[in-house]
Amino acid sequence: MNCSIFVPSHITGFFEIRDNDDPIKKGSRGAGVVMDQGVITKTKISDGNGVQIKINGKTDVRNATITEKTIEIIKRDYNLDNKKIIINHDVDVPIGAGFGTSASFALGASLGISKILDLPLTFNKAAQIAHLAEVEMKSGLGDVIGALSGGLVLRLKEGAPGIGLTDKLLLNQSEDLYVISKCFGEINTGDIIEDPVHKERINSTGRDLLFKLTNDPRPENLMKLSRKFAEKTMLMSSEVCEAVNILEEETIGASMAMLGNTAFAISKSPDTSIENAVVAKLNYNGLKFL
Repeated sequence: MNCSIFVPSHITGFFEIRDNDDPIKKGSRGAGVVMDQGVITKTKISDGNGVQIKINGKTDVRNATITEKTIEIIKRDYNLDNKKIIINHDVDVPIGAGFGTSASFALGASLGISKILDLPLTFNKAAQIAHLAEVEMKSGLGDVIGALSGGLVLRLKEGAPGIGLTDKLLLNQSEDLYVISKCFGEINTGDIIEDPVHKERINSTGRDLLFKLTNDPRPENLMKLSRKFAEKTMLMSSEVCEAVNILEEETIGASMAMLGNTAFAISKSPDTSIENAVVAKLNYNGLKFL
Protein backbone atom coordinates (compact mmCIF):
# COMPACT_ATOMS: atom_id res chain seq x y z
CA MET A 1 0.00 0.00 0.00
CA ASN A 2 1.46 3.30 -1.14
CA CYS A 3 0.70 7.02 -0.95
CA SER A 4 2.52 10.07 -2.37
CA ILE A 5 1.86 13.61 -1.16
CA PHE A 6 3.35 16.96 -2.17
CA VAL A 7 3.56 19.50 0.65
CA PRO A 8 4.70 22.96 -0.46
CA SER A 9 7.20 25.03 1.48
CA HIS A 10 5.77 27.79 3.63
CA ILE A 11 7.99 30.77 4.47
CA THR A 12 6.90 33.01 7.34
CA GLY A 13 7.46 36.74 6.94
CA PHE A 14 6.35 37.84 10.40
CA PHE A 15 4.66 36.22 13.37
CA GLU A 16 3.51 36.40 16.96
CA ILE A 17 3.85 33.42 19.32
CA ARG A 18 0.55 32.42 20.96
CA ASP A 19 0.98 30.05 23.90
CA ASN A 20 -1.62 27.62 25.18
CA ASP A 21 -1.44 24.68 27.58
CA ASP A 22 -3.23 22.61 24.93
CA PRO A 23 -0.71 22.00 22.11
CA ILE A 24 -3.52 21.75 19.55
CA LYS A 25 -4.41 25.36 20.37
CA LYS A 26 -0.83 26.61 20.62
CA GLY A 27 0.66 28.25 17.55
CA SER A 28 1.34 31.58 15.94
CA ARG A 29 -0.41 34.38 14.14
CA GLY A 30 1.28 36.03 11.20
CA ALA A 31 1.74 35.95 7.45
CA GLY A 32 3.83 34.13 4.89
CA VAL A 33 4.19 32.76 1.38
CA VAL A 34 3.72 29.27 -0.06
CA MET A 35 6.06 28.07 -2.82
CA ASP A 36 5.56 25.50 -5.56
CA GLN A 37 8.69 23.73 -4.29
CA GLY A 38 8.79 21.67 -1.13
CA VAL A 39 8.64 18.00 -0.16
CA ILE A 40 7.19 14.92 -1.83
CA THR A 41 6.60 12.23 0.79
CA LYS A 42 6.20 8.67 -0.42
CA THR A 43 4.82 6.30 2.20
CA LYS A 44 4.70 2.52 1.86
CA ILE A 45 3.19 0.22 4.49
CA SER A 46 3.37 -3.57 4.41
CA ASP A 47 3.18 -6.50 6.82
CA GLY A 48 6.18 -6.66 9.12
CA ASN A 49 7.77 -4.46 11.74
CA GLY A 50 9.89 -1.35 12.00
CA VAL A 51 10.17 2.13 10.52
CA GLN A 52 12.55 3.24 7.77
CA ILE A 53 12.88 6.94 6.98
CA LYS A 54 15.04 8.38 4.21
CA ILE A 55 15.53 11.96 3.07
CA ASN A 56 16.59 12.40 -0.54
CA GLY A 57 17.42 8.71 -0.62
CA LYS A 58 19.72 8.76 2.39
CA THR A 59 19.46 8.04 6.10
CA ASP A 60 19.40 11.37 7.96
CA VAL A 61 19.06 10.73 11.68
CA ARG A 62 18.87 14.39 12.73
CA ASN A 63 16.21 15.50 10.25
CA ALA A 64 14.15 12.31 10.54
CA THR A 65 13.19 13.10 14.15
CA ILE A 66 10.05 15.07 13.20
CA THR A 67 8.78 12.12 11.14
CA GLU A 68 9.55 9.75 14.02
CA LYS A 69 7.63 12.03 16.38
CA THR A 70 4.67 12.05 13.97
CA ILE A 71 4.57 8.26 13.94
CA GLU A 72 4.91 8.18 17.74
CA ILE A 73 1.84 10.44 18.08
CA ILE A 74 -0.20 8.24 15.74
CA LYS A 75 0.78 5.21 17.85
CA ARG A 76 -0.69 6.83 20.96
CA ASP A 77 -4.19 6.25 19.58
CA TYR A 78 -3.81 3.63 16.85
CA ASN A 79 -2.20 0.20 16.73
CA LEU A 80 0.64 0.05 14.22
CA ASP A 81 1.89 -3.37 15.35
CA ASN A 82 2.88 -5.77 12.58
CA LYS A 83 3.25 -2.87 10.17
CA LYS A 84 6.46 -2.03 8.34
CA ILE A 85 6.47 1.68 7.50
CA ILE A 86 8.81 3.03 4.83
CA ILE A 87 8.86 6.79 4.29
CA ASN A 88 10.91 8.65 1.70
CA HIS A 89 11.02 12.45 1.74
CA ASP A 90 12.21 14.01 -1.53
CA VAL A 91 13.17 17.62 -0.72
CA ASP A 92 14.06 20.37 -3.19
CA VAL A 93 14.51 23.24 -0.70
CA PRO A 94 17.11 23.73 2.08
CA ILE A 95 16.34 21.96 5.37
CA GLY A 96 16.29 23.91 8.64
CA ALA A 97 16.53 27.26 6.90
CA GLY A 98 13.05 28.76 7.15
CA PHE A 99 11.28 26.78 4.42
CA GLY A 100 8.99 24.82 6.76
CA THR A 101 10.45 21.44 5.85
CA SER A 102 9.73 19.93 9.27
CA ALA A 103 6.04 20.74 8.78
CA SER A 104 6.18 19.24 5.29
CA PHE A 105 7.75 16.04 6.63
CA ALA A 106 5.17 15.77 9.41
CA LEU A 107 2.19 16.45 7.14
CA GLY A 108 3.36 14.01 4.48
CA ALA A 109 3.80 11.29 7.09
CA SER A 110 0.60 11.89 9.07
CA LEU A 111 -1.65 12.13 6.03
CA GLY A 112 0.07 9.30 4.18
CA ILE A 113 -0.17 6.84 7.06
CA SER A 114 -3.75 7.86 7.84
CA LYS A 115 -4.78 7.39 4.20
CA ILE A 116 -3.09 4.03 3.68
CA LEU A 117 -4.37 2.51 6.92
CA ASP A 118 -7.81 4.07 6.51
CA LEU A 119 -7.67 5.50 10.02
CA PRO A 120 -10.93 7.08 11.27
CA LEU A 121 -9.60 10.61 10.80
CA THR A 122 -10.80 13.55 8.75
CA PHE A 123 -8.27 15.60 6.78
CA ASN A 124 -7.95 18.22 9.54
CA LYS A 125 -7.70 15.60 12.28
CA ALA A 126 -4.85 13.88 10.43
CA ALA A 127 -3.16 17.25 9.85
CA GLN A 128 -3.48 18.06 13.56
CA ILE A 129 -1.07 15.20 14.24
CA ALA A 130 1.55 17.05 12.21
CA HIS A 131 0.93 20.25 14.18
CA LEU A 132 1.29 18.33 17.46
CA ALA A 133 4.60 16.90 16.26
CA GLU A 134 5.86 20.38 15.38
CA VAL A 135 4.86 21.83 18.76
CA GLU A 136 6.31 18.92 20.74
CA MET A 137 9.59 19.07 18.80
CA LYS A 138 9.68 22.89 19.03
CA SER A 139 10.36 22.97 15.29
CA GLY A 140 7.49 25.23 14.24
CA LEU A 141 4.21 26.87 15.22
CA GLY A 142 2.37 27.85 12.04
CA ASP A 143 3.87 26.12 9.00
CA VAL A 144 1.43 23.18 9.02
CA ILE A 145 -1.69 25.29 8.66
CA GLY A 146 0.15 27.69 6.34
CA ALA A 147 1.22 24.97 3.91
CA LEU A 148 -2.37 23.71 3.65
CA SER A 149 -3.65 27.12 2.58
CA GLY A 150 -1.47 28.11 -0.36
CA GLY A 151 -0.90 31.62 -1.68
CA LEU A 152 0.08 34.57 0.48
CA VAL A 153 -1.29 33.32 3.79
CA LEU A 154 -2.61 35.21 6.79
CA ARG A 155 -2.75 33.14 9.97
CA LEU A 156 -5.50 35.02 11.79
CA LYS A 157 -5.90 32.64 14.73
CA GLU A 158 -3.31 30.30 16.18
CA GLY A 159 -3.67 26.55 16.39
CA ALA A 160 -3.72 23.36 14.36
CA PRO A 161 -5.84 22.88 11.21
CA GLY A 162 -9.49 22.90 12.26
CA ILE A 163 -8.62 25.09 15.25
CA GLY A 164 -6.61 27.94 13.76
CA LEU A 165 -8.01 30.29 11.14
CA THR A 166 -6.37 31.40 7.90
CA ASP A 167 -7.13 33.79 5.09
CA LYS A 168 -5.09 34.79 2.06
CA LEU A 169 -4.46 37.82 -0.10
CA LEU A 170 -6.78 38.10 -3.08
CA LEU A 171 -4.55 37.74 -6.14
CA ASN A 172 -4.95 37.33 -9.88
CA GLN A 173 -3.86 33.72 -10.20
CA SER A 174 -3.44 34.01 -13.97
CA GLU A 175 -0.40 36.20 -13.32
CA ASP A 176 2.65 34.40 -11.97
CA LEU A 177 4.35 35.64 -8.84
CA TYR A 178 7.78 34.29 -7.95
CA VAL A 179 9.42 33.56 -4.62
CA ILE A 180 13.17 34.18 -4.81
CA SER A 181 15.33 33.02 -1.92
CA LYS A 182 18.96 32.78 -0.95
CA CYS A 183 19.95 30.48 1.91
CA PHE A 184 23.06 31.06 4.01
CA GLY A 185 22.49 28.32 6.57
CA GLU A 186 20.29 26.99 9.34
CA ILE A 187 18.73 28.46 12.47
CA ASN A 188 17.41 26.24 15.26
CA THR A 189 13.78 27.32 15.60
CA GLY A 190 13.52 26.07 19.18
CA ASP A 191 16.46 28.21 20.26
CA ILE A 192 14.52 31.31 19.19
CA ILE A 193 10.89 30.59 20.10
CA GLU A 194 11.78 29.20 23.54
CA ASP A 195 14.17 32.02 24.48
CA PRO A 196 12.42 34.63 26.70
CA VAL A 197 14.31 37.62 25.26
CA HIS A 198 13.69 36.65 21.64
CA LYS A 199 10.09 35.73 22.44
CA GLU A 200 9.31 39.12 23.99
CA ARG A 201 10.93 40.95 21.09
CA ILE A 202 9.06 38.83 18.53
CA ASN A 203 5.68 39.30 20.21
CA SER A 204 6.00 43.01 20.90
CA THR A 205 6.99 43.57 17.26
CA GLY A 206 4.63 41.12 15.57
CA ARG A 207 1.49 41.82 17.59
CA ASP A 208 0.13 44.69 15.46
CA LEU A 209 1.47 43.73 12.03
CA LEU A 210 -1.34 41.34 11.09
CA PHE A 211 -3.91 44.10 11.68
CA LYS A 212 -1.89 46.42 9.44
CA LEU A 213 -1.78 43.79 6.69
CA THR A 214 -5.52 43.06 6.81
CA ASN A 215 -6.15 46.80 6.43
CA ASP A 216 -3.90 46.94 3.36
CA PRO A 217 -3.83 43.39 1.97
CA ARG A 218 -1.26 43.72 -0.82
CA PRO A 219 1.92 41.71 -1.48
CA GLU A 220 3.95 44.92 -1.25
CA ASN A 221 2.64 45.57 2.25
CA LEU A 222 3.23 41.99 3.36
CA MET A 223 6.89 42.33 2.43
CA LYS A 224 7.19 45.83 3.90
CA LEU A 225 5.84 44.58 7.24
CA SER A 226 8.05 41.48 7.07
CA ARG A 227 11.13 43.67 6.59
CA LYS A 228 10.07 45.83 9.54
CA PHE A 229 9.66 42.70 11.66
CA ALA A 230 13.08 41.32 10.69
CA GLU A 231 14.78 44.60 11.52
CA LYS A 232 13.03 45.23 14.85
CA THR A 233 13.54 41.69 16.11
CA MET A 234 17.23 41.93 15.20
CA LEU A 235 17.22 38.39 13.82
CA MET A 236 18.84 39.16 10.45
CA SER A 237 22.48 38.23 9.94
CA SER A 238 24.68 40.64 8.00
CA GLU A 239 24.77 38.35 4.96
CA VAL A 240 20.98 38.01 4.90
CA CYS A 241 20.64 41.78 5.28
CA GLU A 242 22.96 42.34 2.32
CA ALA A 243 20.96 39.94 0.13
CA VAL A 244 17.67 41.50 1.27
CA ASN A 245 18.93 44.95 0.26
CA ILE A 246 19.80 43.68 -3.23
CA LEU A 247 16.49 41.83 -3.64
CA GLU A 248 14.57 44.88 -2.43
CA GLU A 249 15.80 46.79 -5.48
CA GLU A 250 14.81 44.01 -7.89
CA THR A 251 11.45 42.80 -6.55
CA ILE A 252 8.16 43.71 -4.90
CA GLY A 253 9.87 43.42 -1.52
CA ALA A 254 12.31 41.31 0.46
CA SER A 255 12.99 40.17 4.02
CA MET A 256 14.30 37.30 6.14
CA ALA A 257 12.61 33.88 6.22
CA MET A 258 11.37 33.16 9.75
CA LEU A 259 13.15 31.25 11.08
CA GLY A 260 16.18 30.62 8.90
CA ASN A 261 19.38 32.30 7.82
CA THR A 262 17.67 32.98 4.51
CA ALA A 263 16.65 36.02 2.47
CA PHE A 264 13.44 35.83 0.43
CA ALA A 265 11.46 38.08 -1.88
CA ILE A 266 8.22 38.20 -3.85
CA SER A 267 8.75 39.18 -7.47
CA LYS A 268 6.88 39.59 -10.73
CA SER A 269 9.95 38.26 -12.55
CA PRO A 270 12.12 35.17 -11.99
CA ASP A 271 15.25 37.18 -12.75
CA THR A 272 17.71 38.14 -10.01
CA SER A 273 21.35 39.18 -9.71
CA ILE A 274 21.74 37.02 -6.58
CA GLU A 275 23.99 34.06 -7.38
CA ASN A 276 22.67 30.54 -6.72
CA ALA A 277 19.27 31.82 -5.64
CA VAL A 278 16.31 29.45 -5.45
CA VAL A 279 13.52 30.65 -7.74
CA ALA A 280 10.04 29.18 -7.35
CA LYS A 281 6.52 30.18 -8.30
CA LEU A 282 3.88 31.03 -5.74
CA ASN A 283 1.74 27.98 -4.94
CA TYR A 284 -1.93 28.96 -4.73
CA ASN A 285 -3.46 25.62 -3.74
CA GLY A 286 -1.42 24.11 -0.93
CA LEU A 287 -0.91 20.39 -0.33
CA LYS A 288 -1.97 17.78 -2.87
CA PHE A 289 -2.10 14.00 -3.17
CA LEU A 290 -0.19 12.72 -6.20
